[in-house]
Amino acid sequence: MMGFDHIDTWVFDLDNTLYPASCKLFDQMHKKMSAYVMRHFNLDFANAYALQKKLYHRHGTTLRGLMVEYDHKPEGFLEEVHDIDYTTVPHSPALLAALESLPGRKLVFTAGTHQHARRTMERLGVSEVFDGVFDIVDALHIPKPAQAPYEKFLKDHAVTPISAVMFEDISRNLEVPHQLGMTTVLVTSAENEDGMILNGDTRVAHVHHTTDDLTKFLQRLS
Repeated sequence: MMGFDHIDTWVFDLDNTLYPASCKLFDQMHKKMSAYVMRHFNLDFANAYALQKKLYHRHGTTLRGLMVEYDHKPEGFLEEVHDIDYTTVPHSPALLAALESLPGRKLVFTAGTHQHARRTMERLGVSEVFDGVFDIVDALHIPKPAQAPYEKFLKDHAVTPISAVMFEDISRNLEVPHQLGMTTVLVTSAENEDGMILNGDTRVAHVHHTTDDLTKFLQRLS
């Protein structure tokens, strides 16, 4: 496939990107977030869910909103929302083989934690092929699409943007990588409406490639 010969660093978002959205891990995490908000603010489910969504849209993640607007500490929240069942994530030898065939480093850049990434990659069977993980703690709890975590990621892992590609399931999270010079790939799915290109426009400048099947996309590269 054209456009990837110069790539020496392959950067993958984790949730709904490295594994398919059909696994519905995010559904579990959203329920955990709602339970956390219900308990800490003494709200019923409907009001807790509304607050959770408001914080997400204002700040990029519910956690960031809780930290900024309510001075919540991140550790308890992160531990609680990632206490989920990972058995829905399928073991994927085909994904492992596709990743192994890519020349250069493979990195994960996630809004979750190192532990969440490790558990997910172990379920997929791809842990051995990755050279590092940059998580929300490494990002100082500042989520995508803010520019600061991308710049810190590039610095921490000595990534040259022009020779790197970013795989993401949310279109707006590819705007900064595009601006920094990275190649961008949007991973879409029917289960994850946030991942769709806005208005269905496949000509969005910050999205260079799209796929609804990460493994097949990577197989074509090799």
